[in-house]
Amino acid sequence: MKLGMVGLPNVGKSTLFNALTNAGAESANYPFCTIEPNVGVVSVPDERLDKLAEMYRPNKFTPATLEFVDIAGLVKGASKGEGLGNKFLANIRECDAIIHVVRCFESDDIIHVEGSVDPARDIETIDLELILADIELLERRLDRAKKALKGDKKHQADIDMTEALLEHLANGRPARSYPFTEDEKELIKSTPLLSMKPVIYAANLSDDDFRNNIETNKNFLSVKEIAAGEGSAVLPICAQLEAELAEMSDEDKRLFLADLGLEVSGLDRVIKEGYSLLGLISFLTAGKDECRAWTIKDGTKAPQAAGKIHSDFERGFIRAEVVAFSDLESCGSMTAAKEKGLVRSEGKEYVMRDGDVVLFRFNV
Repeated sequence: MKLGMVGLPNVGKSTLFNALTNAGAESANYPFCTIEPNVGVVSVPDERLDKLAEMYRPNKFTPATLEFVDIAGLVKGASKGEGLGNKFLANIRECDAIIHVVRCFESDDIIHVEGSVDPARDIETIDLELILADIELLERRLDRAKKALKGDKKHQADIDMTEALLEHLANGRPARSYPFTEDEKELIKSTPLLSMKPVIYAANLSDDDFRNNIETNKNFLSVKEIAAGEGSAVLPICAQLEAELAEMSDEDKRLFLADLGLEVSGLDRVIKEGYSLLGLISFLTAGKDECRAWTIKDGTKAPQAAGKIHSDFERGFIRAEVVAFSDLESCGSMTAAKEKGLVRSEGKEYVMRDGDVVLFRFNV
């Protein structure tokens, strides 16, 4: 999973990126501090994998990973090359989803590129640049479809959808809020629209507001309303607190989170939202050689899940020996789970479930 972090300059984006990844990206109080996108790879916390490691004492322990890309601050006109525009729109295109960091804190010490804090305006500024880039892409698609229509009438459906989508975008609404039919989703799949990408709005609050006033902070409520209107996720967060957490030991971090009334860090909350937003689950493989978590789309069948490990596993798939993690944990060992009949033999049509512990049988 690759999440691109976007936002206007000086909203706390690089500070949050550093806190989440400990990657040490430069962060300063002036626009375009980030020029080349910084990339941080973090392990996805999974208590199930930790338990398997205790059970098997493997030679190798491999959690699933998540890639954060800190993309330079966008400004008005980015779609036309303003600021550092087109290059960074291309960086966004490569990501699976967007974390849009929105400034919800007031501060005289940190310059806002627009001179004031207004989350709705800031979100609109970023969305507009993505929308304008999409309009340019769709207009080229429409021209091609109209030319193709002269020889094949089947392109009419493509033309109708593209024209309707262009009208939707022209009204300032992102493609992710367009009511696509299932057939239209297939049609548009080949066109990588920026405003179609799923979004997590990270509402960056001050320390005091995050601790005491989240639900009364007018800036956060503004972001929450926008997110609800387009079916996006919203996550209240304090980049300053996350930066402090990143410097702490595990024990101090646990105590600090408890003091805030939280069970998990911002990183864990971002990962959870990301998995939910993209419809992802994890299955597990376990043995003396390695315990490992694998990320797949919810709804993936067993042979395709096996292909995540190696293409030969999918090509020569015979069956999957599957046990739910909860059953394996309660039994204490795979042998005990088999004796109780909890290990199932599943074929090519089996749809993987989150937390499945699997041994794939194959022959090539």
